[in-house]
Amino acid sequence: MTGVRLASGARIGCGAFVNTAGASGAARIALALGVHIPVRSRKRCVFVFEAKERWPDCPLVIDPSGVYFRPEGRAYVCGVSPPEAEDPDSDDFEVIWPQFEDILWPVLATRAPALENLRLVRAWAGHYDLNLFDHNAIVGRLPGFENAYIAAGFSGHGVQQSPAVGRALPS
Repeated sequence: MTGVRLASGARIGCGAFVNTAGASGAARIALALGVHIPVRSRKRCVFVFEAKERWPDCPLVIDPSGVYFRPEGRAYVCGVSPPEAEDPDSDDFEVIWPQFEDILWPVLATRAPALENLRLVRAWAGHYDLNLFDHNAIVGRLPGFENAYIAAGFSGHGVQQSPAVGRALPS
């Protein structure tokens, strides 16, 4: 790999190339280089709520259903990954509002009665670059290239794992 050509037609030379495009394009870029990777963009919604009753020293709680919640300042954040059959590729950032009332709130109220009386404050949606094979990052040299690498498919763990991955890849 000696460089990349941008959509504008401009060329950027490189000594090494690392595909870290994540949900927005890691699979597409890898395929353009002749490599198929099982990484897809999956939407995840995070909801912020306040509870009438505070739960002092509340830890991160992950219910067996997959619903998680944890304190964040004076509020709490929560979410859940949908079942695989209900988790299509996504490129939009629209919050799936019914997810809170239909799935999250009933689990919160059951798991932590102190959170039964709550007020939804806000929410946002983002994307995971989900590795469909095993939900772990794909890291290493791209086949057929001496100086091209991939670091993608972190499935929501990229911020946690990126310092180690950056050190592990050859410089």
